[in-house]
Amino acid sequence: MARRATPARTRPAAATGALAADSAAGGAAVGPRQACPCGSGRRYKACHGAKTRPAPVLRPFAGRVDEPDLVALRELVPSATAPVALHPDHLIKHPEHADRTIILGTMLPQAAPALVRDTGEILLAAQTLVPGLDPSADIAGALLAALAAKPGSVVTDGPASALATVERLPEGLAGLPRLVDLLAPAPLAVSVHQGFDWWLPPAEEGQALSSEVTMSLERANASVVPTARLRSVEAAYWTRPGDKVHLRWVLPYPAGTDAESRAGAEEELLDALARLAAAGRLTMGEGSRFAGSFRADGLVVPVWDLAADADADSCEEPAAALRAALDEVLAERRPLTADERRARAGVVGRTLTLR
Repeated sequence: MARRATPARTRPAAATGALAADSAAGGAAVGPRQACPCGSGRRYKACHGAKTRPAPVLRPFAGRVDEPDLVALRELVPSATAPVALHPDHLIKHPEHADRTIILGTMLPQAAPALVRDTGEILLAAQTLVPGLDPSADIAGALLAALAAKPGSVVTDGPASALATVERLPEGLAGLPRLVDLLAPAPLAVSVHQGFDWWLPPAEEGQALSSEVTMSLERANASVVPTARLRSVEAAYWTRPGDKVHLRWVLPYPAGTDAESRAGAEEELLDALARLAAAGRLTMGEGSRFAGSFRADGLVVPVWDLAADADADSCEEPAAALRAALDEVLAERRPLTADERRARAGVVGRTLTLR
């Protein structure tokens, strides 16, 4: 929210220039609790002494057609892979990268940002232990490091958008390359796995592994929650964590091009969910229940509790029907009815914590 100006204490432009000149000339230091020399009447620490820090990017994958699946791979899915290609603009500048094979995965051994096989193939992680301010810039930075690394290397660099790093950049976060800049715009072809055997290079399949590698792989595989991606709609994932069964759907809305339009589109999405809830159509089939939603990387993720015997195949038809119903009600522009307003309060109020 923009800070409201106080005209009675607005500082003349000349005063601003004088203050900057005094600082540049090495004038006397001003204590943080003293009055600011600009004449605003505020303490120095709350005025010109305040250090503003860059804020985290709330919707890091905006601009990608596969944004919902990128969010899912980063936030929801235990083990999955998707081949990716470099952007044509990048290849024009770096033709030597044209033959590189790149696989985007969920998490790599030791939570490494990326690794380069002996063949030169790159495995790139969507999930790491140390986050930066912009996950898209972090993944892009790991990819650039892997492209420059020797075969057989593991990329261990910290996040490209770490606060300390960004504060040293002349352009801040805006100066960092992001996935929309590095990867071709084609959507992801996601393959969900029930383990991490894809960590192993093809040459090692069927061969005896060291005890260390075997133990590491067994520990990783034991942590995988059964998960499947639906075929009928994008970025909807069936999962069975323990005794319960859920469907989590990273909706491809809002699709605005700037913060204001995205906020308006999200309100329209919540209205649409409310209309469906009031009509009894917010369902994923018999025995399902809308449990609520959470926000991940700027997108709304509704969650349904499913019947105990529901599998991913049983969700395909209800999901396709719900997607068509969402498209239908999103086109409506009439005000919500009283029943729909009550339903909207329930939709918005059911905020979940992802576990």
